[in-house]
Amino acid sequence: MDTSSGADVRAIGGDQGAAAQADPLFGPDSMTWRVHADPVFPIGGVRALILQALHPLTMAAVSQQRGFDENFWGRLDRTGRYVSTLTYSPAPQAHRLAAQVRGIHRKLRGTDPETGESFRLDRPDLLLWVHCCEVDSFLTTARRAGAPISDREADEYLREQVRAARLIGIAEAMVPATVADMTQYFRDVRAELRLTDAARRGVRVLAVPPMPKRVRLLTPARPAWAGLAAMAFALLPRWARRMYRLPGLPTTDLAATTTIRAVRAGLVVLPDKWTGPPEVRDARDQIDALAEQRAG
Repeated sequence: MDTSSGADVRAIGGDQGAAAQADPLFGPDSMTWRVHADPVFPIGGVRALILQALHPLTMAAVSQQRGFDENFWGRLDRTGRYVSTLTYSPAPQAHRLAAQVRGIHRKLRGTDPETGESFRLDRPDLLLWVHCCEVDSFLTTARRAGAPISDREADEYLREQVRAARLIGIAEAMVPATVADMTQYFRDVRAELRLTDAARRGVRVLAVPPMPKRVRLLTPARPAWAGLAAMAFALLPRWARRMYRLPGLPTTDLAATTTIRAVRAGLVVLPDKWTGPPEVRDARDQIDALAEQRAG
């Protein structure tokens, strides 16, 4: 669940020289920038974490690598920076970070809590699960929130993300490259999923993460995060909500879609500086400039 696995993720633009001038893996004309720069992207990220917890080996690995209980915000920050680096940074920097993460994964082992057998964290099926949860969550959340993404563009986003999957060590032939392929992947993998005790503990920490007392008492951070987590749970597919013992009814889907659309409508009218870090704001500016250029 922690994609970066402790790798040292540099700030965007931290490289010097020619590497810093290189093009990113994606660009302002890509669906990746459009999806990842959307204001509801963080909600998609939390949805991905909740979904990932349903794979027993993935959750066992997180739990055995100190879990969410220790340095929750550090883990979340590293994962976000990993995705941000692959999305917006110069390609050499993205390749370097991915190589660091692959190297860390090669060294780490987990233990299956049911069989006692050891497994590698760089097992392709486990890497694929994490990848699919992430890209499906980013795309699904944006579309349900009302981002203007057609079926063709959704497939284009997934095709672009095959590149990110290859960087982390997944064979291209394994990676769903269309919405139909992704839907089939989740159907196929569902038999392997269940709500383990480790998953329950993990999502409990995710829903009510540790915060300094001053932050809890003097800021709206706690209720704001609780609202974000509740929205992420509601946006899960019906089968996943049922596994979490939550309502899996069509009316729940309708309510979640209505709410996330209202959230996005409120976010898009806010000043950009309130809805994303500098690299995301810069990406939005470039996307808008390209759209104006094409319209003109």
